[in-house]
Amino acid sequence: MTRASLDKQPHEVASMFDRVAANYDLTNDVLSLGQDRVWRKEVARAVDARPGQKVLDLAAGTATSSLPFAATGAYVVPCDFSLGMLMEGKKRNAWLPLTAGDATRLPFKDDVFDTVTISFGLRNVQDTDAALRELYRVTKPGGQVVICEFSQPTWAPLRTVYTEYLMRALPPVARAVSSNPDAYVYLAESIREWPDQPALAALLQKAGWSKVAWRNLSGGIVALHRGTKD
Repeated sequence: MTRASLDKQPHEVASMFDRVAANYDLTNDVLSLGQDRVWRKEVARAVDARPGQKVLDLAAGTATSSLPFAATGAYVVPCDFSLGMLMEGKKRNAWLPLTAGDATRLPFKDDVFDTVTISFGLRNVQDTDAALRELYRVTKPGGQVVICEFSQPTWAPLRTVYTEYLMRALPPVARAVSSNPDAYVYLAESIREWPDQPALAALLQKAGWSKVAWRNLSGGIVALHRGTKD
């Protein structure tokens, strides 16, 4: 099995990410034309981590996304269910408390984290509602969620070009730079099938989050959703 199916069986998704772990960060940089660095800076700004705060970085992969939070003095827990990703992250950042965990059954107590965040990972969880409820459960009252995920471009011509890029250009580029290019066919399909900005906001509200809002990045190719736990 080199790619997961869109029913997102957890063992298939984990195995797929295990296979791309070695070149994952480089591949993302190439496929996004460097935009992933901009998106991660916006996530760090939205999280606004402070010294002494506890931050859960879910779907952290190799923990590259966790470094900006740790740099502020916050205590960050990178969590992922791909052991291959975690092992690659441990090679690079052994000092971080990398933790294996499933988004739908997080290995943490209630009301632990000041901020929970997930970037480009919620789309790969089999049960989105369960994951959003789990994120809510482990967040302290008054804490926040920050979700960065691919979304739907708001300008129709851009949306058309973007869809063409995903389905036609992305797989050949992935074949040139990825250790498992078939995985990026799945990623393209999963992006195309993912809910748009208002639909994801509605799922957050359904899970209990309040003050839900979003901001589009790169014309809506990516959306940054936020919510608060009362």
